[in-house]
Amino acid sequence: MTQFFNAFHSPIGSHSTFTLGCLEQNGGLGLELGRPAEENIYIGVETKAGGSFQALPFFQGAESESARYDHGRETDSTGEEKDGSDAAESIIKTFPLKQIKRDFALGTDTWTAGDLSFTIYSRVESAPDPDKASASSLKSVYCPSVLAELTIDNTKGKKARKAFFGYAPGHSNDATIRDGCGKGTVGIGKGQQTAIYTDSKNMIAATGFNADEILTEKIEDNYNFGLGGTGLLLASVEAGKKKTFRFAVCFFRGGIVTTGMSTSYLYYRYFKTITEVGSYTLKNFTDYRQRSKACNKLLASKKLTDDQRFQMTHAIRSYYGSSQLLDKAGKAIWVVNEGEYRMMNTFDLIVDQLFFEMKLNPWAVRNELDLFTERYSYTDKVHFPGGENIHPGGISFTHDMGQFNHFSRPKFSAYELKNLSGCFSHMTHEQLVNWILTASVYANGANDMAWLKKQLKQFKQCLRSMMNRDNPKDSERNGLMSLDSSRTGSGAEITTYDSLDTSLGQSRNNMYLAVKSWASYLAMADIFTAHNCPTEAKAANKQAKRASESILSQVKSDGTIPAVLNEDCNSLIIPAIEGLVFPYVLGDKNALKENGPYGDLIKALRKHLQAVLKKGVCLYDDGGWKLSSTADNSWMSKIYLCQFVAREILGVKTPATGKRADAAHVKWLLKPENLPFAWSDQMTSGIAKGSLYYPRGVTCILWLEE
Repeated sequence: MTQFFNAFHSPIGSHSTFTLGCLEQNGGLGLELGRPAEENIYIGVETKAGGSFQALPFFQGAESESARYDHGRETDSTGEEKDGSDAAESIIKTFPLKQIKRDFALGTDTWTAGDLSFTIYSRVESAPDPDKASASSLKSVYCPSVLAELTIDNTKGKKARKAFFGYAPGHSNDATIRDGCGKGTVGIGKGQQTAIYTDSKNMIAATGFNADEILTEKIEDNYNFGLGGTGLLLASVEAGKKKTFRFAVCFFRGGIVTTGMSTSYLYYRYFKTITEVGSYTLKNFTDYRQRSKACNKLLASKKLTDDQRFQMTHAIRSYYGSSQLLDKAGKAIWVVNEGEYRMMNTFDLIVDQLFFEMKLNPWAVRNELDLFTERYSYTDKVHFPGGENIHPGGISFTHDMGQFNHFSRPKFSAYELKNLSGCFSHMTHEQLVNWILTASVYANGANDMAWLKKQLKQFKQCLRSMMNRDNPKDSERNGLMSLDSSRTGSGAEITTYDSLDTSLGQSRNNMYLAVKSWASYLAMADIFTAHNCPTEAKAANKQAKRASESILSQVKSDGTIPAVLNEDCNSLIIPAIEGLVFPYVLGDKNALKENGPYGDLIKALRKHLQAVLKKGVCLYDDGGWKLSSTADNSWMSKIYLCQFVAREILGVKTPATGKRADAAHVKWLLKPENLPFAWSDQMTSGIAKGSLYYPRGVTCILWLEE
């Protein structure tokens, strides 16, 4: 199993990452990217013999740019004229791959090779509520930087050896600059966007066309070469000594950073330049390092297998790389960007990332919900298939809030279009259900009864909207979604599984949505009962029972339930069980008991899962999960969630739901095609075809509850 996979190392809320781990030029310092920065990263040391260097394998050879400036002659990497022979071989060689070891944990990522050790520190900790926390706390947690340490052991060496850490921005016209961040510091950086600073004694900053030219430069004044596209931080380690050098890897965007709605990063309240970020980070280096090491305890449970721990570590890191905390005239706005797509606060990700955010920073969930209500809710009409929009619909919410740092216009997403029945159609019912479930889990988990009381009117609107999408007449309702939104035009609504076939892509009568709708009705019934709204509580309970009865009426003799109810559909899906997670998280244990009011539904869903969890149906030959029997497209985040439901709620604990499946899914993530993109979600036969560089895998945080 390879250890050379990219992973995120990201500050909280800065939509930035020091991505590292995949061989050659596949990592780097990325700011607001939906992909790796693709920069050369240089981490190395001079050989004991001297005159040549060994480095970790995170770069690829680059020709000197100097020839571009003098067209009258060809030069080699040292600037000498060529004699017609091939260019000189690089003095930097990578360590043999077999000699390189990696210790990949949640807060630390350590590489060792020969006499070199390199550790990146990043924090996974509760993000303080900007409306309540002190300025010092906000400044500390949201500082846009991560740490690194380079240790060189020259205790057995007989001569001094040069050590270095640096990078080259991904494009030749991005020159690096030398710039310290205070007294006793030096640094290299790309303008005000990215930088690496150090306060380690006797370290020197140098820039040049490439790393070879910097390492062979004899004149120190030439280290400040302004046309250079590569920057290195250099130091000498004396014979018989072991030294550790520390670095602040920093990111920064000042001023207004979004359109559609003008916001800046919240950290801009406290840092006006990237040098201020570097100075603050270095001053607090020891504290940050301790906090990063402490993060490893979060996943230290002996109940987790190594495969589970790896997937959780990888997924959590990827979540933070997409996180963005913005400031609109003193009001905080929490955004999670959708990986490579960079859509902002996609609602069908929020409902899955919910469990992670509730564990670490519940205020972020409330923040997301409030902005959906204030800016991204709308009212529509509905129609039967092929009919006209003559029936009342109700409130719902957009798919997202915009894309690429642009907030979309109020009441509209960046994604949804009319007259479609597949990708890019509207997800009106799905997002309605998502608001109900997310709001219910937040209010319950945070015990925020004051907020919930203010939302009662909206919950009532949501109940009415759901029932209208079932049927205009109460006597003909069955608890399922049967009518499409007027926003679809001549098309039809889809689900979050937008790239799958009808089995999971179609919203109307969908089994996956049926169980989530059942869970939504249950959640609302409890809320209305607790707040003395008997009429609404009765209606919600009635709809929950109808949904359960509709599902049970479709159970086949072999125990399976079709992916689309009441239609001619032979597809079978695992996410039929997904919605069970919500009554579990809400503490509604009675609804999940076999001898409870919905015992027949629970038993039917367990039998369905056992029937489909077979090779050729919803299992690949390697034991990986296939979400639909008729679509070669699986999403890791949903697999993680359904694994939890299978084991913890339905009690199906077998190699197929645990170790065998986990081993297959780890192998998917570590296939050569997938390595550059860190944690990715959407897999086709184990190959990441979409949803690359993605945040939603934090659904696996639920495994800690088992």
